Amino acid sequence: TLVVAMLGLVANAHATDFSRLGKDLTPVGAERAGNADGTIPAWEGGLMQPPAGWTPQQGYIDPFPDDKPLFTINSANVGQYEAKLTSGQAALLRKYPQNFRMNVYPTRRTVGYPKAVTDRVIAQAGKVSLQGFGLKDLNGSTTPFPIPENGLQAIWNHLVRYLGGGIVRAGHSFPVRPNGDFYKIGFSSQRIYAQNVENVEPNRLFYALGYFTEPATLRGTIFLVHEPVDQVAEQRSAWIYNSGQRRVRRAPDLAYDGINDGSEGMLTTDQVDGYNGAPDRYEWQLLGKREIYVPYNTYRLSDKSLKYKDVIRPKSINPDYVRYELHRVWVVEGTLKPGQRHIYGKRTFYLDEDSWSVLAEDAYDTRGGLWRASLHGLVQAYDAQVPFYHFGIYHDLDSGGYLVGGLDNEIREPIQFNVRGKLGDFQPDALRRLGGTMHRGTGGQRRDHDHP
Repeated sequence: TLVVAMLGLVANAHATDFSRLGKDLTPVGAERAGNADGTIPAWEGGLMQPPAGWTPQQGYIDPFPDDKPLFTINSANVGQYEAKLTSGQAALLRKYPQNFRMNVYPTRRTVGYPKAVTDRVIAQAGKVSLQGFGLKDLNGSTTPFPIPENGLQAIWNHLVRYLGGGIVRAGHSFPVRPNGDFYKIGFSSQRIYAQNVENVEPNRLFYALGYFTEPATLRGTIFLVHEPVDQVAEQRSAWIYNSGQRRVRRAPDLAYDGINDGSEGMLTTDQVDGYNGAPDRYEWQLLGKREIYVPYNTYRLSDKSLKYKDVIRPKSINPDYVRYELHRVWVVEGTLKPGQRHIYGKRTFYLDEDSWSVLAEDAYDTRGGLWRASLHGLVQAYDAQVPFYHFGIYHDLDSGGYLVGGLDNEIREPIQFNVRGKLGDFQPDALRRLGGTMHRGTGGQRRDHDHP
């Protein structure tokens, strides 16, 4: 019987039918059809051009200004909708009856990609493999496992998902204390993927560089990351430049559950961008698909006429500005491996079927208690054909505080996609040079963030 079982496993391993991609499945593996209830529509290619007359200086304006909420989920009716909520959302609705509610809008499947990107996914389907927790033979695919067989494959789809080849953006984040007090942190970052870097080194997924622009206590702190594709062969390399010491040093804690500057300890390094880094400390289980109300097409939050004081509220951001929609998500559970260290003993991630983006995370402490609930609002950059996070919010259910990041209402410069880079710009020496210009106050690095 063991032999029969083994033969069954081998048969299953080869039964994945990649010819479905671009037919009943989208090119990245989502179900093209809507759901039986008609509450999720069919995917029809995504939102691939901007509204008439749009300019990048406007920010990503809402392409659906006339949409109205269908209903609102709040503390009174949470039980009625619980089957379509994350555990974190249900906990927030119950814990903050005055501050957290969810306005649910019609579902719009706006995610779409350039044809060259989806052609590459289809060409590589079935050719990418895992060895241990490491990725092999990616060869430019941005969805290595469009029909995932396990949780680790699904997580890798998120880790290498298409973000436009290179993204440069400035944003503001706000740690908000339980009493509602908050302050503003400015951060400017660029992440350039290997295909957009001249003379790229082998085994590189991307290079990232970011620096604080405010407050004064953090200004001039610069981070540099070299992210490998196969993280078994090579670990992440990271450096930090500290303006006080004026020197560059290695930053091995810029990974896993390291605590980031400017976060007031409310998120771990690997929670940035939904989830990032080597997935080796957890056992990953694919729990299947669910229909969940998730923050989606959250364009209203990028309205340049909004002031941060209108958005930031005690316990959560102003719920009137957040759009939720019903979408199918892959549910992936990570359980800390025996002998591994992390402040989260278990984590549940909810990955959008259309973009493989983590749209929500429930993070549990090592005793099994729900500790933190994160939500990531997705928008489609309709000019560049890139889905990306417009904001991320990390709720600490124990303290009642939260951190919200990715807001740019009071920033003039548009986000840039498809940016190209040079290897020399992502070396430790470049940090020293950049730090020097920030010290001299030449304004060379500052002009992006001096607001009227």
